[in-house]
Amino acid sequence: MRFRAKIVDLACLNHFSRVVNTIARLAKTCTLRLTISKLYFILSDKVANGGVSMWCELCQGNFFDEFQMEGVATEHNEIYLELVPENLSRALKTAQSAKAVKMKLTNKHCPCLRVAVELPSLSSSSRIVTHDIPVGVIPRRLWNDFREPSVPDFDVSIYLPVLKTMKSVVERMKNLSNSIVIEANLNGEMNLKIETDLVSVTTHFKDLGNPPWASEDGCPSSAPDRDLESMAEARIDIKKLQQLLAGQQVNPTKALCNIVSKRIVHFILLHEDVSLQYFIPALA
Repeated sequence: MRFRAKIVDLACLNHFSRVVNTIARLAKTCTLRLTISKLYFILSDKVANGGVSMWCELCQGNFFDEFQMEGVATEHNEIYLELVPENLSRALKTAQSAKAVKMKLTNKHCPCLRVAVELPSLSSSSRIVTHDIPVGVIPRRLWNDFREPSVPDFDVSIYLPVLKTMKSVVERMKNLSNSIVIEANLNGEMNLKIETDLVSVTTHFKDLGNPPWASEDGCPSSAPDRDLESMAEARIDIKKLQQLLAGQQVNPTKALCNIVSKRIVHFILLHEDVSLQYFIPALA
């Protein structure tokens, strides 16, 4: 099992650093899955236990100048590592003006992801700062626990408003309640609501548009006979939503959410070369 990679382009490095930063804000520990063409950051808290799940996918060719890996076996050419993303994020913070960053899997006293940052120096020799990030190697028999979460049949899919706007609304509401209701319809309308014994606050968004997940006859495949005006809603933990909005450092070109009434809210944030899915289960 071997892995080594190198980033030379500063824009790619900063972009990768922003992605890792976002992941670090969403997950204390996560799984890094490496394949020949892609990297994945995966968090699979069992949704049944009220945990969130996350699936972030990157094409390695858009970030790395060199990328070599050999998986655990020829027919299973993948590597699954458990790591604390905050450690990787901290290592990359030292690389903001680096000439190059090299990563490789090492095993001195324990398995580590070694991040070597080559910094520009005034003399001819370069300075290299090395970070060894401990990782756990996940055995082949457990890989099935980290498959891409299936998207449940949703009742409504809708584009999100500008995330900054949504974030400031949610931050104000967070002081009033621990939960928030997200509701939306197929007419491009979405409401964020909190209701407590003392206060009821709703923010309305209009003309957001609904993604074209449509079948040939123009009806959304998930709910062909659904009334356009009727709202699908789910009550979720407001802190988990705020964490997602506050963590965003990769400005997505598209952001949308799918609501399965009273069960789950599934967020999808798309950037040219990164896609992030985030599942927040509904509260009972």
